[in-house]
Amino acid sequence: MKSAFIFDLDGTLIDSVYQHVIAWSEALDSEGLNLPVSRIHRKIGMSSELFAKQLLREVGGHIDTDRVKRIKKRQGEAFDRLNGQIQPLPGARELLGALTAADIPWAIATSGSPEATASNLEKLSLDTSKTLVLTGDEVEHGKPEPDLFLKAAERLGVPIERAYIVGDSIWDVLGARRCHALGLGLTSGGVGEEELRGAGAIRVYEDPADLLDHLDELATHPK
Repeated sequence: MKSAFIFDLDGTLIDSVYQHVIAWSEALDSEGLNLPVSRIHRKIGMSSELFAKQLLREVGGHIDTDRVKRIKKRQGEAFDRLNGQIQPLPGARELLGALTAADIPWAIATSGSPEATASNLEKLSLDTSKTLVLTGDEVEHGKPEPDLFLKAAERLGVPIERAYIVGDSIWDVLGARRCHALGLGLTSGGVGEEELRGAGAIRVYEDPADLLDHLDELATHPK
């Protein structure tokens, strides 16, 4: 039985983590809330709603639906302004192309909004009509819950135990662990190898190019 790959997007295929951090920082500032960017960075990869609630708890802000909506809206606006800075990570296009050429199924499962995701898919030069992409609005619970990964594996027609979940955050790796998938960590989002392994990653690579160089180690081809 062949394996499959399920990729996170931000920090995994697209070099966009720090733009997200800046956008969240601006959104919090607009509400008079201040939080060090290092603490914002550690939460990148969660679903946006959980992310906003976690940040408000940290700054002692009142959590209500309207405030969360305002912060999320301002974060999206700030991120849109930074979008021109964002580029694919080294080897991202080549890795996806190699998987397609080898007839290895893959999908993208991201906590990002459909709008931000569509823009980033263009940067990867992907044909959206032929690419399986799931966004956070398609499941009830976002990362670190494994709902996105389970749905992606189901649509690929591959048992979750045969899926490699590739992500740059501990939330991706924890999600993989919770559904008994195989977690692969990338340090391209700014999280270190030791922390990714501690969360459950079975292998850690520098970026998509590094993963591509070691693809034959993962025994992904059908028997």
